[in-house]
Amino acid sequence: MRRIRGMLRIIFGRTTFAAISLIVQVVILAAGYRFLSHYMAYFYGGFTLLSALVIIYILNKEENPSFKLAWMVPIAAVPVFGTLFYLFVEFQIVGKLMDKRLRINIENTEGYMAQNPRVMESLSRVSRRNANLAFYIKNSGHYPAYTNTNAKYLPSGEAMFEEMKKELEGAKRFIFMEFFIVERGEMWNAILEILERKVKEGVEVRFMYDGMCSLMLLPYGYPKELQEKGIKAKVFSPIKPAFTTYQNNRDHRKILVVDGHTAFTGGINLADEYINRRVRFGHWKDTGIMLKGDAVTSFTMMFLQLWNISEKEPEDYGSYLRDPEYYYPLELNMDGFVIPYGDSPLDQETMGEQVYLDIINSARYYVHIMTPYLILNYEMVQALTFAAKRGVETIIIMPRIPDKKYAFLLAKSHYEELIRAGVRICQYMPGFMHAKVFTSDSTKAVVGTINMDFRSLYLHFECAAYIYRNEVIRDIECDFQDTLAQCRRVTLEDCRNYPWYEKIAGRTLRLFAPLM
Repeated sequence: MRRIRGMLRIIFGRTTFAAISLIVQVVILAAGYRFLSHYMAYFYGGFTLLSALVIIYILNKEENPSFKLAWMVPIAAVPVFGTLFYLFVEFQIVGKLMDKRLRINIENTEGYMAQNPRVMESLSRVSRRNANLAFYIKNSGHYPAYTNTNAKYLPSGEAMFEEMKKELEGAKRFIFMEFFIVERGEMWNAILEILERKVKEGVEVRFMYDGMCSLMLLPYGYPKELQEKGIKAKVFSPIKPAFTTYQNNRDHRKILVVDGHTAFTGGINLADEYINRRVRFGHWKDTGIMLKGDAVTSFTMMFLQLWNISEKEPEDYGSYLRDPEYYYPLELNMDGFVIPYGDSPLDQETMGEQVYLDIINSARYYVHIMTPYLILNYEMVQALTFAAKRGVETIIIMPRIPDKKYAFLLAKSHYEELIRAGVRICQYMPGFMHAKVFTSDSTKAVVGTINMDFRSLYLHFECAAYIYRNEVIRDIECDFQDTLAQCRRVTLEDCRNYPWYEKIAGRTLRLFAPLM
């Protein structure tokens, strides 16, 4: 009986309705193309010219070559349908309106994220190269470099969960939460119970989650349930049964800010598999980081920028800065530099990718990476292989048990090329690797939400913390080594022994990699 109810829930659920609606729209587009094909003789020459102009436009567009190729092939193969589909996608107005609104919000928060010139002077004295990177992040993303910030590395979802609860319990003024996945269970229920109590104590609570949750994990009207509890809640970009590209830009960020003095980010979402209370793909390895100090301001403003895309009333940003009377415990080590940064798919600035490339290209001794996905473009492959060829120890930890088989096939299609150049690919044997961590030369690290795939680097809203010469880097590298001890190294022989159909599938999927 339970199985029948589950099937009926799927058949009559929102996901099925949305999928059918999208299929109907695709069928209508195809039918329109078929109708036009009957009159092809009259305007084939015109469409051939239009296709050529569109391809010239794509070639000259400031965009990753992989995306260009993904469009040029269907346009050249099926000129009418391919061209019409590209024009349909290119001139989506909703995404442009969202970008305009976000830019206004960034301008409104600019005054609260001014770069302290003393910090930049200090960073320049220590490392001109890292000062240049800080200048890029500030100039292109409006996120400054900070000192006076303590960082605590959290090597598991369980560790981050405990720290989150502790900080939530201590909230006095406000709590901001922004997550990609929320699912009711032990983790979310425990956090929700704290949020309900905090609201009754007079603490302002804002909670935002991505619209993908509304398809499978949460009721469509769940924000109303939270609002009835006193929590200001909203869904970012709700999924609608409409064939539009702006829905491809998901909010993949994970942010928790408490009172403007403490912030969390990392790979951990609010679901039980992230704390291994539910087993899906073996042991779930994840990581996070907790910041206390000046750098928290950037995460506070980052949250408010996206929150206010759909708000009409002006925001009092200044009221959410850290209370000047708040003093950090004396035992906190506030050394080094921290640069929180966000990445938007709407501004044509691939900040997440550029920071990763800078770490790889500047590495002198080692670059160590933990990532669940390895869907790479030409530039990233070249950077990784060149690092290995010039003697830099380049190690990438991947999952043994993948959550997405197609993504794993695509990742494995890169293995042989990387291994031949000297890159070490290691599989996390206990299960699934979901961490997004870079560490290099015992001096720099990144912990955040940014995967090594096209979706994270080009299509999603993301965030991370770049850390330089902070004591926490030692903890991050220690965790990498502990995790590496639980891994098995992939060899060239392994690559040669992959089934032929997996090899063909992986290389075929490369054509569609920008969409994965």
